[in-house]
Amino acid sequence: MKQYTYHLIIGGNLGDRVKQLSLAKHLIASEVGAIQKESSIYETQPWGYDDQPWFLNQVLEISTSKTPGEVLTLIKTIEVKAGRTPSEKWHARHIDIDILLRGDLMLKENTLEIPHPLLHTRNFVLVPLMELIPEQFHPVLSKTIEELYLDCRDTGEVYIFNPDEQGDPV
Repeated sequence: MKQYTYHLIIGGNLGDRVKQLSLAKHLIASEVGAIQKESSIYETQPWGYDDQPWFLNQVLEISTSKTPGEVLTLIKTIEVKAGRTPSEKWHARHIDIDILLRGDLMLKENTLEIPHPLLHTRNFVLVPLMELIPEQFHPVLSKTIEELYLDCRDTGEVYIFNPDEQGDPV
């Protein structure tokens, strides 16, 4: 069975953020596909709605035989299992999982677009993605992830997370 490489971003800013990421990774590995690589965990400024706690975000590289539609269905189910409840767009959440890339695949459907349509506009996505695949070309924009980061106008702050430097909010 053919294996595909996907890049997913996981993140959350409610509850024990580290445990939320750990739970998401466990569920992704058991239900979606094997995790091949992980970026560092980053603490990131909220994007789209500022009046909320900072997020922890991480990019995962997974290998799976599943189609994009199957991966989307599974990650949305995992979000619910990990405590996500319906909320306003870009507001606080326990966990969020998005498909960023699947190699050079370009897909545009009603509920799914690959590459993620806002990937190139968000530092919290580009920084951890650049850690894993800086030379990977964006299949639509024909620039490397590193070039997209250098061109990005997002001013959101992104730091490697160090749990020893501050307490994790509850």
